[in-house]
Amino acid sequence: MPETTENGQNTTPNASIICRSEMHMSEIEETAREYGRKIAATAAKAHDYLHEKATIAGEKIKDLHGKDFNQIADEAKDYARRKPGQAILISAAAGLFLGLVLRGARR
Repeated sequence: MPETTENGQNTTPNASIICRSEMHMSEIEETAREYGRKIAATAAKAHDYLHEKATIAGEKIKDLHGKDFNQIADEAKDYARRKPGQAILISAAAGLFLGLVLRGARR
């Protein structure tokens, strides 16, 4: 038998709406937790990747400290002769990066 309030409104539909809302909220909570876990896992992978690449870059910089500029230039020329396409892409990426850094410094 449906319950009524003092003003004669039926409260049974309100209870079912509340129950459905609570079920919907629990689904949203679970979805949010799942996305949170995925984001945390991806962030951990990104951290590991960046740490690995930073270590490699640090080693390369250490290698450059002991070399003469002419030796470095000769190695760069040899690399560009062996892999011209990759050398162009690296040069373009370096130019883009420097342009963004210098442009940001002016602002």
